[in-house]
Amino acid sequence: MDDLRVLLIIPCYNEQDSIGPLLDEIAACGGYATIVIDDGSRDATYQNAVKRSPTVRLLRNLGIGGAVQTGIKYAERMGFDLCVQIDGDGQHPPAEVARLVAAYRASPRSLLIGSRYLLNDSFRSTSSRRMGSQVIARFLRLLYPHFHATDPTSGMRMMDRAAIQFFARHYPADYPEPISLAWALKRGLSVGEVAVKMRAREHGRSSIFGLRSAAYMARVLGYILLARLSRFMPR
Repeated sequence: MDDLRVLLIIPCYNEQDSIGPLLDEIAACGGYATIVIDDGSRDATYQNAVKRSPTVRLLRNLGIGGAVQTGIKYAERMGFDLCVQIDGDGQHPPAEVARLVAAYRASPRSLLIGSRYLLNDSFRSTSSRRMGSQVIARFLRLLYPHFHATDPTSGMRMMDRAAIQFFARHYPADYPEPISLAWALKRGLSVGEVAVKMRAREHGRSSIFGLRSAAYMARVLGYILLARLSRFMPR
């Protein structure tokens, strides 16, 4: 596994102030290919990204699920061994990708979630986000007792070829982080968590507001339950 080809998938929406410094930081780490997915931004995100990285400019906003799946399809087509989703807002330090790669080399998993809650010195987001994440984690453990998640809404995750092939064809458009995790467990893919550090975003606004709302939680838990109880899974 010494010659693993790793792609960083960076979904962006109106991240003109963050994407340039993030790509410069990735370049300083070395060893990673990148693909930026500009999800119909209305600012200079594309112009700032394309100077530094291959960039796909979506003609309209597909949401985080559609943007990430675009990157996964690229990873499959280009034959990458691993792909890592990191947010374009700079919350996921590129240096932390090495933790995911090292964990995969030590114990390969199809899906590795970067968890901010396994380290005491990591940025942990707002109390409402933490509470929502805990509810989802407990519900997942109820449905899948063999798996214990601490950060099911984390947007930092690594996929191997099996996960890339599956998610290139089937990826949730809504609430993709927790739902794709439920789909992976239902599919029988091996899933694990790795402790990573995260940081607060410096610019822009988060694309996820709903962890504070009952409607968000009801929909997420409903989709997870549906995935668990369904007799059929996409092939």
